[in-house]
Amino acid sequence: MKPRVVLNRKKVNPSQLIFTGVKRQDQTKAQLFVYGPNFFKEEAEFDFESLEDIPKDENNYWLNLHGIHEPDKVKTLCDALGIHNLTIQDILDVNQRPKFQEFENYVFFSSKSMLPSAGVEIETEQMSFVLGSNYLISFQEEKRDHFDHVRNRIRENIGIVRERGVDYLLFLLYEAILDNYFTTLSNIDKIIDEMDLANLDNDPSPEVLNAIELQKRNVSEIKKTLLPLREFVMKIERENLSFIQPNTIKYYYELKDLCLTLLDTCDHLNLRLESGVNLFFSVQGQRMNQIMKTLTVVSTVFIPLTFIAGIYGMNFVNMPELQWHWGYYGVWVVMLLMVAAMMRYFRKRKWF
Repeated sequence: MKPRVVLNRKKVNPSQLIFTGVKRQDQTKAQLFVYGPNFFKEEAEFDFESLEDIPKDENNYWLNLHGIHEPDKVKTLCDALGIHNLTIQDILDVNQRPKFQEFENYVFFSSKSMLPSAGVEIETEQMSFVLGSNYLISFQEEKRDHFDHVRNRIRENIGIVRERGVDYLLFLLYEAILDNYFTTLSNIDKIIDEMDLANLDNDPSPEVLNAIELQKRNVSEIKKTLLPLREFVMKIERENLSFIQPNTIKYYYELKDLCLTLLDTCDHLNLRLESGVNLFFSVQGQRMNQIMKTLTVVSTVFIPLTFIAGIYGMNFVNMPELQWHWGYYGVWVVMLLMVAAMMRYFRKRKWF
């Protein structure tokens, strides 16, 4: 896990903004897309620090900022657009719970995006969005390719993205984020399949249990980040938000269905992992029972033999069997017969 900075909310200067993520050496950069039904413009290296305001015209504006580790630059942009200081700190605090908040001239969303990988551990990235009347600003911790297909749709005029407003663009971005969740859960499902939990041998390694617990933590983390996302999508469904057009609401219903599907998948994976843990301990318990049964049989066999050996190990002079010529061999015959009889009895009772 990446080291995180704990936000000190008792700081002397409350206006001081603190980035709680991992410090990076690269600079904060931005991309600007301006588009409409018959118009498109892209600036790959947009000078966001000189931005004074976003024009209130018929065009849609999407400003994508990646690299929020420079709080002063983030504040410069947000101040120019009239974004509240509380929202700025929420953007910079990458450790907080995903949230939704409505202000007078914009709506703020934050969520976690999975970073799909084939490794055993998962990573998350803070994603924040500020939705205005004709603009959408997205904030990413670092430059990732989460939204390349959305950019390509805007460039090539694929689908209806140019015909709709920025609220539809926000839907596409959240759809891409949820797609990363599906990919991550699919990778976890493959890892569980490779564990072959249903066919654990008689002596499973403790490393299997460690791997199961790691995946349980991963699934729990995913579920914890999905629940707030489902809550705010359901809030959009129940309430009439000024920045979400009525003809776009139906697309957010789809987001709700995707969230529910992902949560169901998390529950299914949790059941598989819990079954694996139960099977692990059942196999271990069965293994221990077999060992204890074997040791018990061996001990039971030697108890009467030890009794006989103890009797003839006493140093009494008057022991008739000691003077018998065939006494030694006779005792051996008796002990072997006792062992054979006891083993036959245990076998008949299927004790081993």
